Amino acid sequence: MKVVVDTNIIFSCLLHSNGNIGEILFSSSDILEFFSCDYMRVEIRAHWSKLLKLSKLTDSQLQNAYDKTTSHIKFISEEIIKSSIWLKAEETVADIDEDDISFVALAKYLKGGLWTGDKKLYAGLKSKRFGKVYNTDDMLQLQTRLRRR
Repeated sequence: MKVVVDTNIIFSCLLHSNGNIGEILFSSSDILEFFSCDYMRVEIRAHWSKLLKLSKLTDSQLQNAYDKTTSHIKFISEEIIKSSIWLKAEETVADIDEDDISFVALAKYLKGGLWTGDKKLYAGLKSKRFGKVYNTDDMLQLQTRLRRR
């Protein structure tokens, strides 16, 4: 199953790689395919100094954690997504958070789910009956369900 990972999930994984997010990302490649858009890399770099401060890691340690985390994710250029999908994604998130258009568009493009740590985005997409949107608890349940098959 294809799952788009948003920046909040990566941010959380970098801060707590031994938690549930890390467990899902690092041990689910047999049942889940993780994707993200190139924009996520830009967002992480924009918050790098904040990540350094919060994580109390050295720059080198944080880079290693970032490399390990992103090695489980396939990155897709937003440029390959059709404009019709972008317009639908923009319409979907316009009143939620326009910064998340890329992730919603990619999920629509891949016909996959969206894993987000953004409570406002999660609630907004759920209220709009957006296909498959997951928070981390949902992902743990999904992982368990898929492993039973």
